[in-house]
Amino acid sequence: MHRFYLSPNEWSSATLSGAEAHHARNVLRLAPGARLTVFDGHGREAIAEVTALGAGAVQLRLVQVTETPPLRCRLTLAQAIPKRKNMDLIVQKAVEIGAAEIFPLLSTRTVIQLDPESAAQKQAKWQTVALEAAKQCGQNWLPQVHLPQTADEFFKLPSAGFDLRLIGSLQPGARHLKQVLAEQARQPASVLMMIGPEGDFTPAEIALARSHGCVPLTLGPIILRVETAAIYCLSILSYELL
Repeated sequence: MHRFYLSPNEWSSATLSGAEAHHARNVLRLAPGARLTVFDGHGREAIAEVTALGAGAVQLRLVQVTETPPLRCRLTLAQAIPKRKNMDLIVQKAVEIGAAEIFPLLSTRTVIQLDPESAAQKQAKWQTVALEAAKQCGQNWLPQVHLPQTADEFFKLPSAGFDLRLIGSLQPGARHLKQVLAEQARQPASVLMMIGPEGDFTPAEIALARSHGCVPLTLGPIILRVETAAIYCLSILSYELL
């Protein structure tokens, strides 16, 4: 059954619009009576039936609505933007693994440089990647992909905090995740995982993260590519905590 995103603002009217309506009407050529699945990105999913087709909208009837509870642990990925299109892959896999929020970071060693307009365009693109991943993997909670920002800007954001803050590090003294988790008095309900760019975060950025409670984490004896490191860390955290 085809799966579509029906935003919370459109849920009560049960109307697909924009790209979702175009895909249903012009690409899949769904007709009245066709059944599909919709989700709102906030846990709701429904089997729906097409009732009418307009020029820019597809009217639905919600047949059966279900609620998907959030995962046991809220995973947040703060990822230094890598070269080329690797951020697309990281966002896609982060959604599939269960990340709840993604913060693209502009670190000192980040190759890509973005002005405000380019940053907004990148954010919109990555949010689309996240949406497509959620549609394909059956994830009913759509992660928010934030505007690219520096580590300093990230730590100045108002937040409810995290039960556990981690940062991947190649520096001496970084600890193993199994050891860090074993020292927790209870299972963390929210975890921040920071992954650096090619060449790792700078010592100053590691020091900044540590000053905000981040524990430097070793990813093993083999140096991983940026995209591999993100997938590796989120996979382990998902296995241990979700």
